[in-house]
Amino acid sequence: MSRILLAGEQVTAVSVQVKGFDCFNANAYVEDGSALAAALSQGNELTWMKTQAVPSQFPETMAALRAYDVVVISDVGSNSLLFHPEMLAKSLRHPNRLTLLRDYVAGGGGLVMIGGWMSFAGVDGKARFHSTPLEEALPVTCLPYDDRQERPEGVIPAVALPAHPVLAGLPGTWPYFLGYNQVKPRPQAQVLVKVDNDPLLAVWQFGKGRAAAFTSDAAPHWGPPDFLNWPGYVPLWKNLSAWLAGK
Repeated sequence: MSRILLAGEQVTAVSVQVKGFDCFNANAYVEDGSALAAALSQGNELTWMKTQAVPSQFPETMAALRAYDVVVISDVGSNSLLFHPEMLAKSLRHPNRLTLLRDYVAGGGGLVMIGGWMSFAGVDGKARFHSTPLEEALPVTCLPYDDRQERPEGVIPAVALPAHPVLAGLPGTWPYFLGYNQVKPRPQAQVLVKVDNDPLLAVWQFGKGRAAAFTSDAAPHWGPPDFLNWPGYVPLWKNLSAWLAGK
């Protein structure tokens, strides 16, 4: 059994609704990661930290991070990890959690970044993991600009290294995705699954630990129901979390 921290997969949406002469604001709280959380929970101890809690509650010490075997960053931009509310409101210093995560992996931890509009570079480049300490731990490099590859027609990945343990027991044919983050694999990385010539799933050893990049989404909109209901969905995340934990 591994102890896993899932950070992200939640959004608070604010809309302006216009009804004739009048308009008003409406808010919605949405959790997108239920399928991912359920998959990661099988045989593991999972803590799901929703996106809005990340700035104030994400671990700030190595001891707190070491309570987990694997950390999953999913659709959380770098600013949410950099800016503790006290730093902005009171100008109080806080640890750089991007540096902390890099050192956590180098010391033996497991890390995966899952794609989305606030992962890697993200929409309008706002996720902004390019040239950060956390990027150093990833098996891919991030672009310094909007990296989204929107594929409304759907794109089907191709398995590149079927013998890798992360892919054990998975169907050979993958379902379609509606987009992904474009990244560049490092020379030492293993690209397990590709979308055209881009990595969908890449892994590597970083120091004493392991890290992975899954460049599409584990939830809508890039991850359609065909992916969430795919027979390989649960085995994929179970295998990947076990591999990242060194098990």
